[in-house]
Amino acid sequence: MTILKNLGYWLGLPIVLIVVWYLATLGDVSIFVPRPLPLWEKFVSVWLGDNILSDVVPSLGRLLLALAISTVLGVALGVVIGSFRAARWFSEPMLEFLRAIPSTIMIPVLLLVIGLNDTMRTTVIVLGCLWPVLLNTITGVRSLDEVLSNTAKVYGVRGWNRVWHLVLPGASPAIMAGVRQSLAVGLILMVVSEMFASANGIGTLITNFQNRVAVPEMWSGVLLLGVVGVLLSAIFALVQKGVLKWYDGLKAAADDN
Repeated sequence: MTILKNLGYWLGLPIVLIVVWYLATLGDVSIFVPRPLPLWEKFVSVWLGDNILSDVVPSLGRLLLALAISTVLGVALGVVIGSFRAARWFSEPMLEFLRAIPSTIMIPVLLLVIGLNDTMRTTVIVLGCLWPVLLNTITGVRSLDEVLSNTAKVYGVRGWNRVWHLVLPGASPAIMAGVRQSLAVGLILMVVSEMFASANGIGTLITNFQNRVAVPEMWSGVLLLGVVGVLLSAIFALVQKGVLKWYDGLKAAADDN
């Protein structure tokens, strides 16, 4: 019963919106407004064929690689900056300066420095996804329970043991929140980076459809990005549930008391 209830919550609003969309497009509409059934047929024909291997897989590969790199860098730098006050004072002006620069602005610079290749496109995504992870990690590290920190000092828990057994678990809720934000940012930058004369990718194919005024195909790409976003969010929710199982149990125990 619980599974059916959750499934109803997940599918309820999409079903309602699709019905409204279907009814709204029964009459004469603009050629730029797709109908649900023809759009689904175009989605199947465009994206569930050869384009999966030639465009979808390379895009997702670059996205996942960039997310992994940005997560590792963000957590590592965040632990250092959050743990040492001098590091925060030293790095804060530069962090604020770099954070204010949109990642998309760096695309022309990276094209000149790195060239038009997968490394450039992955770097663009990393530059955008790094900040949510980094800033949330710093916040999480600075918000560690003082009693636990002092207890660790008393018992001589220092160095890597302190980071592994105290800092990372204590900051993990904030870290996971940062990674979740990076998913949306990374998906956007994945598409934008592929719109600059890329050889393959979802963004490249959508741009080609736009240039050819292939409206249904273009909308099918937008639909694909929405589906990818939902799937990534669902997978991340499962990962987060496993990583923060201890935290959820602690909250449930506190609520019971």
